Amino acid sequence: MNAWQRFRHHLAYHPVQLGVLALVAGGILAGANRLTAVEIGKRQSEDLNSSIAQVIPATMHDNDMVADAIVVPDGHGQQIKVYRARQRQRVSAVAFEIDTHGYSPTPIKLIMGIDRNGQILGVRVLSHSETPGLGDKIDSKKTHWIFAFAGKSLHNPGAKGWHVKQAGGDFDQFTGATISPRAVVKAVKKALEFYQRHEAQIAAADHPTEGGA
Repeated sequence: MNAWQRFRHHLAYHPVQLGVLALVAGGILAGANRLTAVEIGKRQSEDLNSSIAQVIPATMHDNDMVADAIVVPDGHGQQIKVYRARQRQRVSAVAFEIDTHGYSPTPIKLIMGIDRNGQILGVRVLSHSETPGLGDKIDSKKTHWIFAFAGKSLHNPGAKGWHVKQAGGDFDQFTGATISPRAVVKAVKKALEFYQRHEAQIAAADHPTEGGA
C-alpha cells in the first residue's frame, strides 16, 4: 500500500476532501459573482445612458456623462447625483434624477435635463405606480403630457404658471386625476430651483480648451 492509499484510509482524508471541495466551490461562486456584478454594472450603465439620452440631446455633449458626475447636497438631507454634459470641456447641460409622490405611495421617479441657462431640455418618467388610465398619463409611453416641460424655465411661465390649470397654472391636468400631474409639476419646479441654487458649483467644473474657445 502506497502513501496515497494509506492517506485515503486515514481519518483525516474525508475532512480534507470536503475542505478542498468547499474551497473549489467557493472559488467558483466568487468568480461567478464577480462576473455577474460586472454584467449588472454594464446593464445599469447602459440603462442610465439611455435615460440621459432622452433628456440631453447627443449634439450637446462630447463626453461620457455617466463618468462625469458630481454629488450635490440638495439642502434637505438628500444627495443629488448630477451628470454633466460638456462641449469642448465646458459644461453645456446637466441631467439628474428626482423623486416625488403622486397618488400611489410608491415614488414617481423622474429624470430631467437642463441646459446651461436653466432651460428644461426634457423630463421623462423612469418609474411609477400611478393609477392605470388616470395618473399613468404622466408617462411618455401613454401621452405626450410630459413633453410640455421642454423649453420651460423658472421664469417661463413664472411663479403663478408653475401649477396645473385647475389651480390657475399653465399645465394641463387629467380628467379624474389631478394629484399625479400636480406632483410632477411641483417636482420639476423644485428641480429648477435646485439647479439655480447650485449652478455656480456645477459650472465651476469647467475646463476650457486652450485659447478659451
